[in-house]
Amino acid sequence: MVDVNLKGVLNGLEAVLPEFKKQKSGHVITTSSVAGLKAYPGGAVYGATKWAVRDLMEVLRMESAQEGTNIRTATIYPAAIKTELLETITDEETAEGTNAMYNQYQIGPDRVANVVAFAIDQPEDTNVNEFTIGPTTQPW
Repeated sequence: MVDVNLKGVLNGLEAVLPEFKKQKSGHVITTSSVAGLKAYPGGAVYGATKWAVRDLMEVLRMESAQEGTNIRTATIYPAAIKTELLETITDEETAEGTNAMYNQYQIGPDRVANVVAFAIDQPEDTNVNEFTIGPTTQPW
């Protein structure tokens, strides 16, 4: 989880930030989770990686503003979105409970794509940095 959820974001930033800083513009959009906004029993490591992404993106936005590099950031906090996430859960009890919840609530990834498009479509002088998205009927 640390390698994918946190180091993956860091590696992505390492790849794009030199160019963004040089051109004095850019837009980084990353995915956290509602677990990056609130704690859930059984989700300590997962939640910790998602909370770290939240802080990382907010600090990147602030430092870019101070440096005048004009890098916009957006973090998406999805709830039950239909993805391959469920296929990666190895703990049997956690997988069973999560699958049951997703079967009841999940919405399609196109809903997240709509939010990404909204963030991208903002004028260069406008940053919308956080989006929580999930099923209307899910009590997260």
